[in-house]
Amino acid sequence: MSPRASKPYEIVERALELSRADSCVVIADETSTANLRWAGNALTTNGVTRGRTLTVIATVDGKEGTATGVVSRSAVTAGDLEPLVRAAEEAAAKAGPAEDAQPLIGDVAHSPDFTDAPAETSSAVFADFAPALGEAFARARAGGRELYGFANHELTSSYLGTSAGLRLRHDQPNGTLELNAKSHGRTRSAWAGRSTRDFKDVDPGAMDAELATRLGWAQRRIDLPAGRYETLLPPTAVADLLIYQMWSSGARDATEGRTVFSKPGGGTRVGERLSELPLTLRSDPHEPGLESAPFVLAHASSDASSVFDNGLPVGATDWIRAGELRRLTTTRHSAALTGHPVAPAIDNLILDGGGEKPLDEMVAGTGRGLLLTCLWYIREVDPATLLLTGLTRDGVYLVENGEVVGEVNNFRFNESPVGLLGRATEAGRTEKTLPREWGDWFTKAAMPALRVPDFNMSSVSQGV
Repeated sequence: MSPRASKPYEIVERALELSRADSCVVIADETSTANLRWAGNALTTNGVTRGRTLTVIATVDGKEGTATGVVSRSAVTAGDLEPLVRAAEEAAAKAGPAEDAQPLIGDVAHSPDFTDAPAETSSAVFADFAPALGEAFARARAGGRELYGFANHELTSSYLGTSAGLRLRHDQPNGTLELNAKSHGRTRSAWAGRSTRDFKDVDPGAMDAELATRLGWAQRRIDLPAGRYETLLPPTAVADLLIYQMWSSGARDATEGRTVFSKPGGGTRVGERLSELPLTLRSDPHEPGLESAPFVLAHASSDASSVFDNGLPVGATDWIRAGELRRLTTTRHSAALTGHPVAPAIDNLILDGGGEKPLDEMVAGTGRGLLLTCLWYIREVDPATLLLTGLTRDGVYLVENGEVVGEVNNFRFNESPVGLLGRATEAGRTEKTLPREWGDWFTKAAMPALRVPDFNMSSVSQGV
């Protein structure tokens, strides 16, 4: 390979050739992004960027076991390869045995497009969206509203090669749209967000109309004390809570008695009913509109992933089926330790609740309760119960006799997502949503709204 060659598959192949380790895994991530930002009903910035990150995972066998060294660097060219590979090997030589050591994955079909150029996004992804956004600006201006926000589209081509012969590739588009509307004088604010693969299924005009309605609700202000309220959690809030639950659902931690999924006296709660509603929480790399990598891409080992599992095929998995806990996440190593099936984490999450009502119909069926917009600043309080705390944001509304009658103050909440699933009395229609809190890390989610009869608003907050 020429010293100046920079095709990602060539970089992967050359790094593997340079390796002197007992085994080696190389991941090249080629990423391009396009973005728009706006404020006060006018575009402010736009741009396109490109970048490369190369991760080399070297393993060294020793008398006490296999050690790993992992090194990642950005903007890597052919001339940077040998120092990078040697750095990974040096890190492995200095490391102790890796607890999760396993033979590398083999016997997997190769990606036919492994040698193709990386996929790239560009400003063309906004060809239809940008004019529609301009029309939304005009309507907002005429209605006395100011729109702020951003649209971001990212396309990452990941090339995975191993000394065991694996050559796999995955192209992952991710798009996010966040829109914030403020009233004249900026005394009232409302937020909406969407996730998308290509910006062809998002309508900024419809989002502006939704925000205009919420700003109208906020013209009347009502102060409420802390307490337990019947609460409608919209899909974005449900996603933020269940994503954190998913991140906390490792079989090993549960088996060792450290989590909400641990069974008193030993073992796990797999097989227990968590909800009286027919809720199914699942992941599927081939879910339409939420597609994700159909194999493990692990840049480092952790409780939830193992670098030795790179290339391991993943398929549709039901974590909860019809209200019953069916699976906890495992690597090959933690599956062997716990006796649970191998069930790697998957980069999407879907909750099916069996209901078909949109959120506005659930509002219409509410006698008295709260309607949330979103949650933020979510933090864990107690892993044994998965008690979380956080704040409401950008609009909490009071519903009386099926109608929103005004905006109330924000609250701090204390709730466990597992407890909420057990107490939820209604689930609406499942729809794609953008998690507000975790949207920088996890965007591929589809959730219904949930009705909870006694959501714990633990204190009043001055947050907005």
